[in-house]
Amino acid sequence: MNTHRDSARMDDSAYRRLVEGISDYAIFWLEPGGAVATWNAGALHATGYSAADMIGQPFSLLFSGEDNGTGAPEALLDTALREGRSELDGWLLRKDGSRFWAQILIDPVRDGDTPLGFGVVMRDRTERKRLDEELRRSQEQFRVLVQGVADYAIYMLDPGGHITSWNSGAERIKGYAPEEVIGRHYSAFFTPDDVARGEPTTNLEAVAREGRIETEGWRLRKDGSRFWAHVVIDRITDDTGKLIGFAKVTRDVTERRASAQALEQAREALFQSQKLEAVGQLTGGVAHDFNNLLMAVQGNLELMRDHAELPERLNRLVGNALTGVRRGVSLTQRMLAFARRQQLHLEPVNVVTLVSGMSDLLRTSLGPSIAIEVRFPLALPDVMGDINQLELCVLNLCVNARDAMGEGGIISIQAATEAIGTAHLLHLAPGDYVRLSIADNGSGMDATTLARATEPFFTTKGVGKGTGLGLSMVHGIVQQSGGALQLESGDAGTTVSIYLPVAPSEATALPVSTPTEPRRVNRQAVDVKGPLPVILVVDDDPLVLSTAVEMLNYAGYDARGAASANEALRRLETIDELVAVVTDHAMPGMTGSELAARLATIRPGLRVVLASGYSELPTAAPGIAVQLQKPFGRDALLAAIRGNG
Repeated sequence: MNTHRDSARMDDSAYRRLVEGISDYAIFWLEPGGAVATWNAGALHATGYSAADMIGQPFSLLFSGEDNGTGAPEALLDTALREGRSELDGWLLRKDGSRFWAQILIDPVRDGDTPLGFGVVMRDRTERKRLDEELRRSQEQFRVLVQGVADYAIYMLDPGGHITSWNSGAERIKGYAPEEVIGRHYSAFFTPDDVARGEPTTNLEAVAREGRIETEGWRLRKDGSRFWAHVVIDRITDDTGKLIGFAKVTRDVTERRASAQALEQAREALFQSQKLEAVGQLTGGVAHDFNNLLMAVQGNLELMRDHAELPERLNRLVGNALTGVRRGVSLTQRMLAFARRQQLHLEPVNVVTLVSGMSDLLRTSLGPSIAIEVRFPLALPDVMGDINQLELCVLNLCVNARDAMGEGGIISIQAATEAIGTAHLLHLAPGDYVRLSIADNGSGMDATTLARATEPFFTTKGVGKGTGLGLSMVHGIVQQSGGALQLESGDAGTTVSIYLPVAPSEATALPVSTPTEPRRVNRQAVDVKGPLPVILVVDDDPLVLSTAVEMLNYAGYDARGAASANEALRRLETIDELVAVVTDHAMPGMTGSELAARLATIRPGLRVVLASGYSELPTAAPGIAVQLQKPFGRDALLAAIRGNG
């Protein structure tokens, strides 16, 4: 018995030393009335009161006067007696009067129904309280920040995709108030097609698997309108890695997307323009050189055919060769038109009169299966253009429209005036234009075909049914006339619109001699007595030079050649009686127009014929009597020299 009693005293003593030695927790005993009976080192550390200070003192000494006034200490003890335990997190006072945040646990001790006292465990949680307050303030600041962001829709989703929070940006962008949307599934913002494809679910599955996605697409507002959204969704997990929801950020980038698309269209238009310019330079150069070759072939074939002793069979062969030359000339003219280097005779043209005058030609060219609808306003101003080339443009566009409709259809020809301001999509100069549109109701063109439609030699027609130069020729002629070409195509057909500048009140053009079709004639010498009239031919191409000299000699002139403008000026010093000068324009050193200007000074009144396949000539070059378009035949050359062409 004594051994058991001694052992109990040793256990009690060890327990007391353990409790008294704990410094992180205040552990003490209260009498039934609330007076302190024991006080450990942890209580001293937390409150600053020693055991001598507190034993026998009421527990309420640790509470503020306000708490004592409300009976808080007594209430804690009453709650412990009544419920078996009481807890408190609150401010207590240290001996020096400073406050600390205490976490208190009070357990009653009874002997049957008789209270023996209370066991109190208390811990100083001031630092934890400070951290919790900082965290709370940080969370509140973050909430205010998120709520105040108006340019971004920032909200939370639960793991199932239902909305759990909603900021002001979401309300502004999507149009929903918080009470209208919280609890709803976020798929309400997707288009019906996206919902049918399962995109809302697929997105959340991807985020849950990968942690984050970033995407763009059309989204719906409350009023049903659409906007282009940039969306970021992040996965949110707890400390154990369990998925607890998603953070979603949405931004309305409709305007940015439209600006980017406009910039891309401008870049593409610039790229196409540069590409066509490069191809045009190459095409124009090839066509110009080919023109010179054709001129030499045509001139010599005409000279051969004019020989009376030429057998009829050979005459037919020469005729066939000349027909081939004319086809080559037509091809080079189209190439030069695309390259915007064709010689144009610009003058005021009435579009209504032009189209009306082509009615019979269009009817026979297009066939009975094509109906033509013409719609013009009552008053339409004249445009600046080459009437022959514009007729060719209209005919080409109508033939293309016919071919696009297969078994027949309706071609609509319309015209209207349009004032062009700055920053126009077709890069037209500001001013007044007439828009002439030719539309068909065929199958239209896809995006790839539409993008390449104006490229030279590109065609969707079968072999032998098209050169691929028709539309590119129209494009070149219209641009050279100061206008632009616009293509629009869809399932309902294609519309080609050409913009032509309105003619000024006064417009004049330099006379142009156009080539005439060669015919077989007998040699006609110039009817003069004495020396033959002298004509000086200037061209840097030996083949063209010799051909032109021979044609004029055959016609009865004393034709002499010069390979450059400088050589021509030197030869003029030895020629007194000179009838005319026929000069090429594009020559190294001094151009033909520069030579004409010099001749106007040193030989005033001398007839100068300027020959060129290009259109880079000034509209009123001094000293030039007439322009002659290459390749030219003998008849056109003689008409230009004699002034009756």
